[in-house]
Amino acid sequence: MMLQGHFIDTLLDVSYRDDSNTAFTIWKYFRGITAPTFFTISGLIFSYLLIKAKRSGNVAFRIKKGLYRGLLLIGIGYLLRAPIFQWLYGNFDSPYFLLIDVLQCIGLSLILVVGIYKLTFKKTLLFSILMCLFGFVLFITEPLYRFLDLPNVPRVFANWLTKDYGSVFNIIPWFGYVAFGAFIATIFYRYLERPKFKLGIILGFILCGLLLIFKSGWLLMQLYFITDLELLKDVAYYNYLFTRLGNVLILFAIFYAAENYIKQPLLLKIGQKTLSIYVIHFIIIYGSFTGVGLHQLIGKTLLPWQAIIGAILFLTTVCFISFYYVKTNAFLYNSIRSIVEKLKRI
Repeated sequence: MMLQGHFIDTLLDVSYRDDSNTAFTIWKYFRGITAPTFFTISGLIFSYLLIKAKRSGNVAFRIKKGLYRGLLLIGIGYLLRAPIFQWLYGNFDSPYFLLIDVLQCIGLSLILVVGIYKLTFKKTLLFSILMCLFGFVLFITEPLYRFLDLPNVPRVFANWLTKDYGSVFNIIPWFGYVAFGAFIATIFYRYLERPKFKLGIILGFILCGLLLIFKSGWLLMQLYFITDLELLKDVAYYNYLFTRLGNVLILFAIFYAAENYIKQPLLLKIGQKTLSIYVIHFIIIYGSFTGVGLHQLIGKTLLPWQAIIGAILFLTTVCFISFYYVKTNAFLYNSIRSIVEKLKRI
């Protein structure tokens, strides 16, 4: 979804971006699910491994690994936007380098999850309640910071909280999806071994997902009528956060139900290459490091059939490169940690 979404969004001719066209509307809707799924599953997997480490006594190692991983993602996120050739010519004025994207937000989110887990003294129930509250509060207060303006804050910090300077993602509200993912992880941790857990969680995902998609706006309005709190009405009128969370839960239900059918070696290998795939696709499309990518070479010029065929070829090419010419995520993380340890010793 990420690969084809970025390819088509970057290269499809503007004249075909018609919201009255059913095919484009469906594609646009499903593309909008990609980032919420990305953030939620990151919070789920990372938090599950973190709290599961209690059983094996490896919590300290997992926390240290999580902090390294978070810092690494932030570093790679900035590096992918680094205008290296401009720097070589002595031009350091480009604000593009300071923009915040998915990797930086996920990196900081992992660090925040680790910090909250430490502050809760590794109490899973308290951690679970806090993560659910964080997610809910960030979503329900979104109108308060939707158009946040920070003119007196240096851009390197303001970009994390406002889109005024061009950041694609901000830590709020996107940390909310990571927090809800962490909350779901605590449910898996506590109940996974129960006899009918899988059926129960799949039905729970479907029920909660449908309620969030079709009834969350209505519920927010009912609460507004009761409390007369303007904030609730503002959220209800622009209710994309809860709706997208509902979409994510439906996706979780589908994939978890089909778990036995999708554990194919190819898909598992893709799961080991997510960071590599992200970096490679970013370089090819947006021209990281060189300043020359498909965005610069082609631009928004493709016809729909060209964009569809191109997206398939692009997806295949990126996966092929990551499979056969790039080491696994674990190799990258271990290499970075090894370098850091050597620097610390020096």
